[in-house]
Amino acid sequence: MTASHKPVPKPTPETQPFWDGTAEGLLRIQRCSACSRHYFYPRPACPHCGSDDVTWVTSCGRATLYSYVISHRPAPGFEQEGPYAIAVVELEEGVRMMTNIVGVEIMPENLPLDMELRVVFEQRGDVHVPLFEPAGGPNR
Repeated sequence: MTASHKPVPKPTPETQPFWDGTAEGLLRIQRCSACSRHYFYPRPACPHCGSDDVTWVTSCGRATLYSYVISHRPAPGFEQEGPYAIAVVELEEGVRMMTNIVGVEIMPENLPLDMELRVVFEQRGDVHVPLFEPAGGPNR
């Protein structure tokens, strides 16, 4: 999946392992070695206990739909026409992340909360952005 008409995220030293993973088709998150909890967004210290003894691990890429909003207007810098779903998904590892839902017609009846999802990647410039689609695959 390629989308050149959207802004391209800029990796930083703290986020580079995340973007390296997405380029390989892997969703990487961080795990604290001190308290054993996963977290996202990338940062040098655990938000739960403050430890800087953190590692990168590969998520299984499965999630459930936690919350969403359907937008019918393009966001500034995006040429994407609505409707599109801006969502919060909860990974099996317990981490929540903001993303977009793809592979399904964007209507409330097609987006039940707790719907099972899987990660897919959209190439934007030199990076691959994680998006989520229904676990059964696209249904456009």
